[in-house]
Amino acid sequence: MENHLTLKRTLKPVHLWALGVGLVISGEYFGWNYGWGVAGTVGFLIATLIVTLMFVTFVFSYTELTTSIPNAGGAFAYAQRALGPYGAVVAGYATLIDFLLAMPAIAFALGSYLHFLHPALPVLHCAIFFNLVFMLINAAGVKESANFSILVTVLAVAELLLFMGVTAPHFKSKNFLTNAMPAGWSGVFAALPYAIWFYLAIEGITAVAEEVKEPSKNIPKGYMSALFTLAILALGVMVLTGGITNWQRLANIDYPLPDAIAVVLGKQHSLTKLFAGIGLFGLVASFHGTMLASSRQIYALARAGYLPNALSKLSQRFRTPQRSVAAGGVISFAALITGTTSQVIICSVLGAVVMYIISMVSLFVLRNKEPGLMRPFKAPFYPIFPFVALLLSLVCLAAIVWYNVFISLLFAAGLLLCLLLFYINRNNIQLRIDETDESN
Repeated sequence: MENHLTLKRTLKPVHLWALGVGLVISGEYFGWNYGWGVAGTVGFLIATLIVTLMFVTFVFSYTELTTSIPNAGGAFAYAQRALGPYGAVVAGYATLIDFLLAMPAIAFALGSYLHFLHPALPVLHCAIFFNLVFMLINAAGVKESANFSILVTVLAVAELLLFMGVTAPHFKSKNFLTNAMPAGWSGVFAALPYAIWFYLAIEGITAVAEEVKEPSKNIPKGYMSALFTLAILALGVMVLTGGITNWQRLANIDYPLPDAIAVVLGKQHSLTKLFAGIGLFGLVASFHGTMLASSRQIYALARAGYLPNALSKLSQRFRTPQRSVAAGGVISFAALITGTTSQVIICSVLGAVVMYIISMVSLFVLRNKEPGLMRPFKAPFYPIFPFVALLLSLVCLAAIVWYNVFISLLFAAGLLLCLLLFYINRNNIQLRIDETDESN
């Protein structure tokens, strides 16, 4: 009986907007400032504009895949249809790395924000606490989770708008332009992964594609509104923060916005403490959304036969993949104990970029392989948009590998292990794939 349960279609465009913005909005609160450390303010601004163009073209192209094949597996499902099982392994592995390692990076920041407010609270213990709490919330049901996303996302967006309003009168171009491009164009190249952090995980909207009412109409609305919101917030926060004080003192901390507000108002000012407290909502929104997306990815991979079948079981009461939620939470625990914020961000971005590349290749292949496929939304300016997204994704991949050789080797080793395990078990996995296709 449990095997015949399906995910409930309850989500509307506002839920998708909240999920899309919520998945990403922590990137406006922390992480991006590490890009200042390698590129300076102007160098990082150039990197951010390049990455913004990449995401605009990517999202418009990716939405064609999402509406044509509304599957919780996202890129994995598209790659399986376009490139076969080995392409699906690459896409599935990359997407899991993307979401599963974004979770501990955000948990680190949550712990750091609490530590900023109350120095007696240890960062790691707070991060582990949040990890456990949101495992329980995500197991309760997707509509309940989505309604929670709307609340915390609206609060997070409102706070960033408040931040821009408070800091704008104190912006000084001299601060922003001092030593603004110390490493030249090589710094721009090195900063690309941190610019991606502004938008990373917006593709997670696809994780709930099977839970959306009228997906062909509502998914594009959710994607476009979320991307527009994020672009405005990212550019506003980054530029204004860089003009408040010596930007170098903010380049290597996990709470740049509270520190920037403290420069303007003083650390003991009530609004400074209020801002840091409310700032938790942005991180909570992303942590919650990333856990939701990662659990659906695990569920879809298990349902298709690429992961143990037990992870594809749904709760009888809530019809949510509670075992997948638990599995993602355990991996996040492990990353929290073994990694640092910067390292985890780089690895998560690496997974995302590989997934973007596979997705754009799948789009081109499916246009040729299945010209009659129902496409409720078509990528505009095809083939220019997907080509630009593919090209810029390849540039970002080259930047990550060039400046992060060890992390890239670990990523490659994990991918090779997954491909080897698939090759060894390919007959059993193919049987489960065929059974899944027949049941769908």
